[in-house]
Amino acid sequence: MSETGAGPEDVSGEGSRAKRKQYAPDFLTELFRNPLDPGYADAAARREKEGPRTGWRGASARGFGLVTLVLVGFLFAMAYRQTVAEQPARGQARTALVDQIHTRQESATELEQRAAALRAEVNALRAANLEGDTAERLRNLEAVTGLARVEGDGVVVTVADGPRDINAVTGGRKDVSKVLDRDLQDIANALWSIGAEAIAINGERLTATSTIRAAGEAILVDFHPITGPYDVVAIGPDDMKERYEDTRSAALFRTLVDRYGMKFQVSARDDLELPAAGSADLKHAYPSPAPTQPASASPTSPTTSPEGE
Repeated sequence: MSETGAGPEDVSGEGSRAKRKQYAPDFLTELFRNPLDPGYADAAARREKEGPRTGWRGASARGFGLVTLVLVGFLFAMAYRQTVAEQPARGQARTALVDQIHTRQESATELEQRAAALRAEVNALRAANLEGDTAERLRNLEAVTGLARVEGDGVVVTVADGPRDINAVTGGRKDVSKVLDRDLQDIANALWSIGAEAIAINGERLTATSTIRAAGEAILVDFHPITGPYDVVAIGPDDMKERYEDTRSAALFRTLVDRYGMKFQVSARDDLELPAAGSADLKHAYPSPAPTQPASASPTSPTTSPEGE
């Protein structure tokens, strides 16, 4: 009896488990089996049963749809009209800004020319009133501080951006091979440390108060924008090239060349000439205890370069 009674219970249990398994939620199967939302299915069944709406209900539905389309079209028309109306104003504002930039640039150029003329006048007056050791000492101090044009032998370190890779997903450019402001800082500091007496970057002379900073995509040297390739020119001892190639700065750039294809070249040059920097904005200054003539960098004479300081 116990075995006979156990049979139906087991069958019933298996049946209930099979039933539960049959109705277990399978969302992917249900999605393909019933792709239509239940609400849409009910509406379609009701329309099939009752037929299409007629009378005031059908007219009201069509009228509501027509009003909605008209309202949306009106909004699009107003947005387009406002956008078109703002275009001339934006163009005028842009033109005004461009004209203002050109005017400021012309004014800055005129001021720089006037400053150069005044420097030449000061040099002429100084040469006429100073003689002997005093004039020579002043020229040497100006050469050391960067306020006079100098000439001599040295090295030129050239660096430039490598090819930029384009991201296949976003379409943007990767800047891993771009020369940064700190790269130029490292080169200048390395050259100072091995005995450089005068340094200029793309024609911008460095002084004790010079700054090398980044501003967006540009690099500023004393607030003057420069673009690549970047030439760091230094006047100093005869073995500057060999000494610089042994520095960590040169080793870093050789690694960047191998990894990212950046351009890096160090070459020894003769008869280099560096321009004078602008007037230094100093808060405190102390005279050198024993000013001496630089070994390699020599100031250009006022008669040869009247613009030098």
